[in-house]
Amino acid sequence: MKKTLSYFTKGELVLWICSLTVIILSFAFFDRENYLTLIASLLGVTSLIFGAKGNPLSPFLMIIFSILYGVISYSFRYYGEMATYLGMTLPMSAFALITWLKNPYKGNKAQVAVGRIKKKELFFMCCLTVIVTVIFYFILEYFNTANLIPSTFSVATSFAAAYLTMKRSPYFALLYAANDLVLIILWILATKEDISYLSVVICFLMFLINDLYCFISWKRMEKRQIKKAPPINEGAKRLIKSIKEI
Repeated sequence: MKKTLSYFTKGELVLWICSLTVIILSFAFFDRENYLTLIASLLGVTSLIFGAKGNPLSPFLMIIFSILYGVISYSFRYYGEMATYLGMTLPMSAFALITWLKNPYKGNKAQVAVGRIKKKELFFMCCLTVIVTVIFYFILEYFNTANLIPSTFSVATSFAAAYLTMKRSPYFALLYAANDLVLIILWILATKEDISYLSVVICFLMFLINDLYCFISWKRMEKRQIKKAPPINEGAKRLIKSIKEI
């Protein structure tokens, strides 16, 4: 417990504890029945705070969260969310876990080395996101998915975010924040029929705050890693230049 507490900064501990408290209180006030939703929410926000540290435990917890959230989404006929998390976020989180474990920062398995995505790869990601989104749109339409357009947009943001997570880019957190906004809208619509889903809205509001912090944390981590990287000598620079020319 001492090691866990010392691992996080005071600000991170406050954010984590406040997030957990708000989620538990919202469950107590608005739900009191769907304990699966409570467990998924607590796991999700815990995954995010570890994700802000670049810890591989984050994608591992996201795998569990994806399974639970898929079940919750099915209960309200949000087949888009169910298909997105079970068929896309879950397997991509598994790939992210493998990638993060294979790329520790200077041998430190508790922190992943921040990656950089090239322009060509970014273009490839955008094209792939469009293709996946279009395919999912027709799948969701076939199953008469509730709130089709927001659900489809959620697929796009989730896929792009999961892709960047796998590539260890800090911008995965911003795309997850965009996805949080979509999910907040989706579950607000759900509360019109069942007020207990307000606890899910509050859950994703906490996710939004944590994802924004995650982006800030990763950008700081990126600067530290670049600053601590060994300088390239002149001979190595000339070699790199000659390889690029070839």
